[in-house]
Amino acid sequence: MNLGLGFRFGFGFGCGFDLGESSYGTIVGPGVSIAATVPFSVLDRSRIREGSDGPQALRDSVAFGRRIEALGYHRFWVSEHHSVPGVAGSAPTVLAAAVAAATSTIRVGTGGVMLPNHQPLVVAEQFGVLESLFPGRIDMGLGRSVGFTDGIRKALGRDKQDAADFPGQLAELLGYFTGTQTTHPQVHAHPAEGLRVPVFVLATGQGARVAAEAGLPLVIAAVRGEDAMLRAIEQYRRDFRPSAWGERPYVVLSGTVAVAETTREARALLLPEAWSTAYSRTHGEFPPLASVDTILATAMTERERTLYEEARRGQLYGTADEVAAGLQKLLARSEADEFLVTTSTYDREALLDSYTRLARLLGLTGVWTPSPATPPGTAMG
Repeated sequence: MNLGLGFRFGFGFGCGFDLGESSYGTIVGPGVSIAATVPFSVLDRSRIREGSDGPQALRDSVAFGRRIEALGYHRFWVSEHHSVPGVAGSAPTVLAAAVAAATSTIRVGTGGVMLPNHQPLVVAEQFGVLESLFPGRIDMGLGRSVGFTDGIRKALGRDKQDAADFPGQLAELLGYFTGTQTTHPQVHAHPAEGLRVPVFVLATGQGARVAAEAGLPLVIAAVRGEDAMLRAIEQYRRDFRPSAWGERPYVVLSGTVAVAETTREARALLLPEAWSTAYSRTHGEFPPLASVDTILATAMTERERTLYEEARRGQLYGTADEVAAGLQKLLARSEADEFLVTTSTYDREALLDSYTRLARLLGLTGVWTPSPATPPGTAMG
C-alpha cells in the first residue's frame, strides 16, 4: 500500500527520448493573470464507493481514462495498493494496459509501481510489453513503499528492509532497459531492452534524493506541508545529476484540486477522501468512499475529528477564479514543470464536472462528448 503520493492529498526536457508534447494548460480564469504553461495530468486510484465493489471500480477507471483523454489532459496514471478495502488498483501495469487499449492519444502510466514489492526484472518486462503494445504513450512511475502491514509484506515476500535498497533496485531496473545491468550477468529483459520508457520517482521517504542522484523526474506532494515540499524541491534541483534519462531536473507537483460552481460545493467534493484518510489513521485501513451526507451525519471521536480536519488542509478548491488564483501562487512558488491532479470523491459525476471545469480553466482544447460506446449514464472513476 502506498501512503505517500496516493492518499494525501508535451513534456520533453532535453533527455534521450521523447516524453510527449501535449495538453499544456494556461490558466485563463477571469481576472487572473496567466500563471503557467505546463502540462496537467490525472492520477486515478480506482477508489471503491460504498454500495459498489472492486470490479466496478476498475471498470470505472478505464471509462474515466477515456473521459480524461477527451478533456485534453496530458497523462492518466493509476496506482498500486494491496489489501486495501477501499482501493481496487492492486495491479497497476495490468490496469494501465486496459486504459491504454481504451484510449488513443493520452499518455498512460503508473503513479506508481512500488518497486520494493517486485523483482526489477519483472517490472522491466511488464513495461517493455506495455511500451511495445502502445509505443510512445507509456510512463513508468516508481515508488519505494513496501507492503503497509507485516501481513501484507509477508504475503508479498518482502519486509521493511527491502525499501532501503530502492536505489539499487532502481539502478538494476534501468539497466535492464539499457542492457547494462550487472546484478544478474547474462540476464536480459525482453522486450524492454533497447526501449526508452520515461521514468519518474515518487518522493516518498528518500525518493527526492534518489531521483536527483539517478537524474530522473520527481513527483512530489505537500504531504508534510507546502514549505517542506518546496525545500525538498529545492534540494532535488540542487543535487540533480544529469544522466542518460534526463539532462535537467523535472518536477511534477501532485495535489488535490476541486472546482465547482460554488466554494461550498467544491469543499464538499473533498470530504469523502478526508474522512477515509482520518478513518485509516484510527482503524489501520482505507474504507470505501462514503457520500457527503453519510460523513456529515457520522459521529466522530475527538481524534477522528482532528485527523479529518488535518486531511482537509492544503487542498486547493473553490470556484474557477479561486482555483486559478491558488494555482497561480502554487506554480509560481514551486516553479513546477507539470501538475498531477489526484482528486477523488464519492460522486462520480461531480468528480467529472470538477475535472471538466478545471480543463476549461486551463484552456485545454478537449471537450467531453458522449459517444455510442460511452452513453451519458456510463459509470466512470
